[in-house]
Amino acid sequence: MNDLSSLPKRAVWSDAEPLECVSVIPEVPNTATFTFQAPSGALFDFSPGQFLTLELPLPSGTIHRTYTISSSPSRPRSISVTIKAQPGSIGSHWMLNELQPGMRLKAFGPAGVFTHLNHPAEKYLFISAGSGITPSMSMATYMFDLGTMPDIVFVNCARRPSEIIFRERLEHMASRMPGIDLKWVVEGTDPFRPWTGYRGMFNQLMLGLMAPDYLEREVFCCGPEPFMRAVREALSGLGFDMDRYHQESFQAPAETDADVPDIDDVVPEQGADVELTFAASGVTATVAETDTILAAARNAGLNIPSGCTFGVCGTCRIKKVSGEVHMVHNGGITDEDVEAGYILACCSNPIGNVTVDA
Repeated sequence: MNDLSSLPKRAVWSDAEPLECVSVIPEVPNTATFTFQAPSGALFDFSPGQFLTLELPLPSGTIHRTYTISSSPSRPRSISVTIKAQPGSIGSHWMLNELQPGMRLKAFGPAGVFTHLNHPAEKYLFISAGSGITPSMSMATYMFDLGTMPDIVFVNCARRPSEIIFRERLEHMASRMPGIDLKWVVEGTDPFRPWTGYRGMFNQLMLGLMAPDYLEREVFCCGPEPFMRAVREALSGLGFDMDRYHQESFQAPAETDADVPDIDDVVPEQGADVELTFAASGVTATVAETDTILAAARNAGLNIPSGCTFGVCGTCRIKKVSGEVHMVHNGGITDEDVEAGYILACCSNPIGNVTVDA
């Protein structure tokens, strides 16, 4: 009998290594799943619901785009993202038209805190729309692979039945695990294909029918901002404890009173110029305190990888060597990283002369 302890252990992938595309699988119209492996054979370790930022080599120049991981860490030999072509999105269109097996991309992450592992509960309610289904798919697959019976009401909204991403895979999982309760909502039907599910826009009445015990569930929501706003309003109007509501979004959050700096906070001064030094590049530039470090880098011809540009994805994390900055982020950096001297270039303004390792 072989001694398993004597077998070599595989390394865990880090973003110092590129990802190699190994397959492109069409899902629904204008949507595909791209699966990557590490050329070294390293395994992937992440939390279901996290995201990657991919560096895309467009002819017009390199761009960075953030995508939620649609695969599960319970299947660690590969990692996948599922992309839907969005109007005006050059990144998603490049992926769908150009990315082929064998091509390698630089990636950053995994990152993000949108995961059920941070909010253990006996019951979950996943609500998504369109390609916002990806983190729910990752979390549901993870629970399915554990082999224990979960309690998930899984709601997805789409324009029509033929546009429900992962429908067959989820229905297969639900057929083997009754604890996954699927609810589809469509705006319209497909010609010559009967539809007996929910039809219309997601609302409070549907919520009560789909999950009568919604007050007992931990809610995870992902989709376009208008959709998530409607879900928040529906839950809040029904007396749901919004501390148990979690959402994923790569759009700038609405400003609240909590976002306004305290009167004693040190903020950028209008009209004040400072010296910003990029140590690794050997570049020093005179910039305004009201400029972000990311904007200053671009103006100086430097390329700091970035994704969302408002402090969510964490792609633009760099080390601050000296000086002070004013940083207002939206969860894209941990307290431990801040204590270690890291900042997010997209939402950090230099206060006086500053040196960064970039």
